[in-house]
Amino acid sequence: MKFNSFQKKVYEVVRKIPKGRVLTYKIVAKLAGRPKAWRAVGNILNKNKDPKIPCHRVIKVNGEIGGYRYGIKKKIALLKKECIIIDSHGQVTSRLTK
Repeated sequence: MKFNSFQKKVYEVVRKIPKGRVLTYKIVAKLAGRPKAWRAVGNILNKNKDPKIPCHRVIKVNGEIGGYRYGIKKKIALLKKECIIIDSHGQVTSRLTK
């Protein structure tokens, strides 16, 4: 699959998110060079099939989980496995590692 330069930058940013940490779609967009393109970031990540790109580590700016290609339950399970604390309303409340 061919990627444009913005897609490549998004994947590079997301690939570098350490286990147990998250970034927002907005921060990913900014780090990829297009600060107002957070929706585009979501669309790009939703199409990702490469397991080396941890798309589950990207959340909404308000702490909500956001979407995930393989479903919200899977995203929550992956985040919890990495010790990300998620409250009963599905919001990330802690970004601390173990």
